[in-house]
Amino acid sequence: MEEMKLMTALIEQLKKVTMTGVESVDSFSPQQIALTLDGSRAQITGEGLKIADFSKATGRFSATGKITGIRFFQKRDKITKRLFG
Repeated sequence: MEEMKLMTALIEQLKKVTMTGVESVDSFSPQQIALTLDGSRAQITGEGLKIADFSKATGRFSATGKITGIRFFQKRDKITKRLFG
């Protein structure tokens, strides 16, 4: 059984988001930040978004701006793994 890392997300007054368990920042713009987490992905949306801090070693991430949403997505298995188990 795979061990899942602890991941947290904290939104402070819709102006700051702090997350743990972040493996990488995949893309960013003032309207959207895409992240890879352990076994999933996350997308932060808003206005005037800026990355305040990211440490790949510790997995800590924070961003500021007007936060309008966070969506989490499960990583999909490759089609061959789903077909052939």
